[in-house]
Amino acid sequence: MEIDTKQSQQTEIDPERQQQAREYARLRRRLSFISMGIAAIGIIFVFWSGLDTAMRDWLQFLTWQPIAGWYPWQVLVYFLVFMLAYEIITAPLAYFGGFVLPHRYGLSTMTLKSWLIDLCKGLVLGLILEALAVELIYLLLATQPQIWWLWVAVILLFFMVVMANLAPVLILPLFYKFTPLPEGELTRRLLALVERAHTRVSGVFTMHLSSKTTAANAALMGLGNTRRIVLGDTMLDRYTPDEIEVVLAHELGHHVHRDIWKLILSQAVLTL
Repeated sequence: MEIDTKQSQQTEIDPERQQQAREYARLRRRLSFISMGIAAIGIIFVFWSGLDTAMRDWLQFLTWQPIAGWYPWQVLVYFLVFMLAYEIITAPLAYFGGFVLPHRYGLSTMTLKSWLIDLCKGLVLGLILEALAVELIYLLLATQPQIWWLWVAVILLFFMVVMANLAPVLILPLFYKFTPLPEGELTRRLLALVERAHTRVSGVFTMHLSSKTTAANAALMGLGNTRRIVLGDTMLDRYTPDEIEVVLAHELGHHVHRDIWKLILSQAVLTL
């Protein structure tokens, strides 16, 4: 749960900051809608213009077929061409929404270089995962044409559980530095709070957000043996132990009510 950058000592809500927050959220929504609109128009154009057929014909030379009906190289090249085209077309939106807008509202501390590095990391990681997903769908279409959609839902469920487990130890460290929070009053209070909620965690960690953002954040991340308390260094610098404990209690509420599992299951069901 993100918290604005106001000082924790303030007891009254700043109307100006609230207005800025609403404006920022509204602009982010507009950018999201524009990106989705570009994707929808692009899909319609590809099929109505015949570009889809032309691309498929051009890729006929990639005939490797490890399993009857599945052409992995054709699928991969087809996917990468159109995804890279989409990324290039929407690059101005990504720059404005990811770099210009956060700086305009005082939410980012990143340089253009560091932002571009993170953007490239995210793009490469996203393309790899999306390409694997697309290949899997076409493989299932070739091997299980009657119930491929059911297999996709089952595998998606498994994948989301694995990703939720690995995110704090494998994915997020690609973008943020994590260090254990030193032993002290705050650590003891948070671990006691977790114990009262009948939850187990592997520890309390500091997420070094200040190199990228001014926003304060606290979360309960991971599943099973990777579940951990994560506090942004921006929160540690500006908020009292009482306030941090309240924020974590809110995050624990999601765990107690099994909101993560509900989200994972609902996403798998929607795939059907």
